Amino acid sequence: MSEAARVLRLLTEREQTLAVAESLTGGLVAAELTSVPGASHAFRGSVTAYATALKHTVLGVDGALLDQRGAVDPDVALQMAAGVREALGASWGIATTGVAGPEPQDGKPVGTVYVSAVGPAGSNKTLALRLNGDRAEIRKESVRSVLELLSSELRKAGRAQDTEQNGGI
Repeated sequence: MSEAARVLRLLTEREQTLAVAESLTGGLVAAELTSVPGASHAFRGSVTAYATALKHTVLGVDGALLDQRGAVDPDVALQMAAGVREALGASWGIATTGVAGPEPQDGKPVGTVYVSAVGPAGSNKTLALRLNGDRAEIRKESVRSVLELLSSELRKAGRAQDTEQNGGI
């Protein structure tokens, strides 16, 4: 089973939904998710905010943060995930931002990537990645990484919910 299928199964079992904000991946995360039959049970949609200005105007990323640190930043990734979650009315939001190359961006080297997942009950996590390879490989690995992050967060949230339901055992 693919990571996308695993994530969608977990979301569907929990009657939760997902929204995606993408920058360097340019829609590849959404494409991976929608390649799974039945994805519409959990996948709400995506925003490809490739231009920095869209991260602010569409996803609600703090403009001062973008001005100070640029679009390739862990806090930007987190705000993108939170923003798409809110904008599309989903249980979970995930985001990708980074430098796929061939040139550095905002003073960040090629292969610098941040992926985030934001969910219910204050659940949020951002990973900093330093990826090797060409543009296509960096983008592909970014897709895999954000889906693995979400899968991990979903499993963690599920364990916490099970513990709560079983009286804290």
